[in-house]
Amino acid sequence: MADHGRLNRSAAFASIAVAVFLVLLKAWAAWSTGSAAMLGSLADTALDLVASLTTLAGVWIAAMPADEDHRFGHGKAEALAAMIQIVLIALSAFGIAVRAIGQFVEGARPEAAESGIAVSLVAMVATLGLLAWQRHVIRRTGSLAIATDHLHYKSDLLLNLAVIAALALDQYGGIAGADPVFGLLIALWLAWGAWGASRRVVDNLMDREWPEEKKQRLLAALARHPELRGVHDLRTRTSGQRDFAQFHVWVDGNLPLREAHRIMEEIEAKLKAEFPDVEIIIHPDPEGHVDPGPGPSNILPRGSGRPET
Repeated sequence: MADHGRLNRSAAFASIAVAVFLVLLKAWAAWSTGSAAMLGSLADTALDLVASLTTLAGVWIAAMPADEDHRFGHGKAEALAAMIQIVLIALSAFGIAVRAIGQFVEGARPEAAESGIAVSLVAMVATLGLLAWQRHVIRRTGSLAIATDHLHYKSDLLLNLAVIAALALDQYGGIAGADPVFGLLIALWLAWGAWGASRRVVDNLMDREWPEEKKQRLLAALARHPELRGVHDLRTRTSGQRDFAQFHVWVDGNLPLREAHRIMEEIEAKLKAEFPDVEIIIHPDPEGHVDPGPGPSNILPRGSGRPET
């Protein structure tokens, strides 16, 4: 987990460095061209910088070990950082849309298209390098905050392509209004991306259950332990990069407490070897006992080779 924290911080620092470079570059380009699409790209990159700073704070806090006040760790800091990023993306989309509509109504046209196109090409090269490193980090750590930051910069590629297309169509194709139309399309794309990213973040903050396939893999692993007579009341959730699973198991009701404890320790050790990033809580019950009250009931019957729900 310490290595994960280091990788996540390196990706956050890289995105901050790229964002600072692009903000300075695009600020000059927006000033020299007067392009709505370029201004929209600048606004998005400026918010990307704020979002990347938020990402750094989120992954830094999330990597902290559990303490007396946070017994389950600090993993949700990543989801909170990602939610702040999503709000910033939505605000950026709104501002770009307002500016683009205003330019379209006024009939304003960009100038110095060559410099705007050159800046966009440089920005794309820098962004591609950052995306490659972020993909590597996400594959290694599965960080929610880095994945959301990655979304920003993937959209930046489309933003820069849109800026190039808008400037080229307006200046060389003679199509008046192309620039604000592309600015509006950029705003819609950003809003759609924010909506898509928000669903995963909300699921994390609301402790949504694991996907069914992942739960079935855990139950299948439990089915390989002959000491268990059944599994029920499986509950799962994800916090940042860490998963949590708790469940009740049926064991022979005549087993001494020490022997039942030994079996639970052995099962937990085997599960941790197969699911290293999952914190597991096991509650043993006498065979056939089910606590009263509502709740999920994933049952693994005695003698079954596979779990059933």
